[in-house]
Amino acid sequence: MQQTLKRWLDSDISHSLRSSPTTMVAALIALVCVFCSLFAGWVAPTNPFDLATLELKDARLPPAWLEGGTRQYLLGTDDQGRDILSALIYGARISLVVGLASVLLSVLIGVALGLLAGFKGGWIDVLLMRLCDVMLSFPAILVALLVAGVGRALFPQSNETLAFGVLIVSITLTGWVQYARTVRGSTLVERNKEYVQAARVIGVPALRIMRRHVLPNVLGPVLVLATIQVATAIITEATLSFLGVGAPPTSPSLGTLIRVGNDYLFSGEWWITVFPGLMLVLIALSVNLLGDWLRDVLNPRLR
Repeated sequence: MQQTLKRWLDSDISHSLRSSPTTMVAALIALVCVFCSLFAGWVAPTNPFDLATLELKDARLPPAWLEGGTRQYLLGTDDQGRDILSALIYGARISLVVGLASVLLSVLIGVALGLLAGFKGGWIDVLLMRLCDVMLSFPAILVALLVAGVGRALFPQSNETLAFGVLIVSITLTGWVQYARTVRGSTLVERNKEYVQAARVIGVPALRIMRRHVLPNVLGPVLVLATIQVATAIITEATLSFLGVGAPPTSPSLGTLIRVGNDYLFSGEWWITVFPGLMLVLIALSVNLLGDWLRDVLNPRLR
């Protein structure tokens, strides 16, 4: 264990991380958000899903540090009397789960199709790339709205689990294209190298060549792209929830909280929408900064 830790501290990645204060701050913010999301039940002061603890008389209370606020609610309450701080912690968990799940599904689909198109070529490559061109011609939000609308029409009595599933599928449908095109371009370069030609000569099956030889050499750009796309997926989820077609209204998603607070923004209750907006900006910005740092570390030309 000590040798592994020492090897990590002496590595180029650790040195690059320690030499960039901005990246360290972004990593700390991302780590705190992930920790609070995983242990929301212990970190959050209250459970916003527990309707028995809600008090409508406490609705739209200002933050405790403002004049007239109460000590019980540090960041104030929303229109249902839910603690904003607790709602942010649980809302960050929803956003992170949807973002990570959609990116993971996009990576699996995009890498598989891109690897197949780049290695096989021919009509398979043409067909898959034309499909990518068609998907790129539609805005991501428009496709997500269409899928979410169809899902609601097919399952009018849907529960929260099914609603989140439709949300993940909606983001995935437009997210896999970038991975497919990236992996396809890298595979076109790798398939003509000597180690692939040697594997073909000795009779190694094509599927095994793609899985054991080509795939490990094309995952670098995918890792960087996936890190950056997590922030995009989180913003897309918040946008759909803000439009009312994402997370259910009863779920304290960041987009839902911003949409609810938008109705009270000009009446003085600004904290209902400002704090969820700041939380969304912090998560997206920290993930984007980590993605930029990871891109620089994995790119040997920038060293």
